[in-house]
Amino acid sequence: MKKIVHFAVSFLILLSVAISCGSPRKVSRTPVIDKIHERGVLLVGTTGDYRPLSYKEPATGEYWGFGIDVAAEIAENLGVSVSYVPTSWPSLSADVQTSDLFDFAIGGITITDARLETMAMSEGYLCNGKTILCRKEDAGKYRTLEDIDKPEVRVMVNPGGLNEKFAREKLPECTLMVYEKNEEIPARVAEGYADVMITEITEAPWYVQNDPRLAAPLLDEPFTRGQIGILMRKGQDDLMDKVNSTIRAMKKDGTLKSLHDKYGLVYGY
Repeated sequence: MKKIVHFAVSFLILLSVAISCGSPRKVSRTPVIDKIHERGVLLVGTTGDYRPLSYKEPATGEYWGFGIDVAAEIAENLGVSVSYVPTSWPSLSADVQTSDLFDFAIGGITITDARLETMAMSEGYLCNGKTILCRKEDAGKYRTLEDIDKPEVRVMVNPGGLNEKFAREKLPECTLMVYEKNEEIPARVAEGYADVMITEITEAPWYVQNDPRLAAPLLDEPFTRGQIGILMRKGQDDLMDKVNSTIRAMKKDGTLKSLHDKYGLVYGY
């Protein structure tokens, strides 16, 4: 009898192990999106200093801009609300790769090979390129990089981003001035504290339209050409698929074109 009992117990143990080993846990195919749904909120990192793509109003704390509207569209398609998390250009890459800080970053982020080495980027949703802002009376002085790359020309950029990188590589002879607050640089140029701002074709039109002292003489002839996209950690394939499908839908149904018109930007698709 003892042998029978011992055999039965052993059999049950082996059966349990076999069932356990033969029935792996069901793994979700949408792990990131499931997490967002559980949270009920899409967390979006943004600098809030880049009009008209991402700007945080100092008085109200409200965010607005082209990228903010795109993020809101993605959140709506996910069926959740959206919350914006502050980041900065110097800390952007590190913040994106911090797993619990936010789900992705948006707002004037150019798709580059360097970023794609360590992070993932969506399809482009906005054409981009380096250009300049200067005072209106100086618009005829600055037609080429050679015109700007002189010791007497004071060039102002924000720290840590591609504008500073571009200026250091392409304008080694200018007097380079790094100013912390990107959104204040156009006014610094208009007031004579600097001569030129290195900026993007996505940013320059807004400042020209809103400050009659400024000009963007090379708006149609940018020094570089590229695309702006959404930046996120690698391995978030389900979220990336959702982001890209939303961007494609916005292109197809005219929503993206409407945003270009809303913010006075050139539609390049």
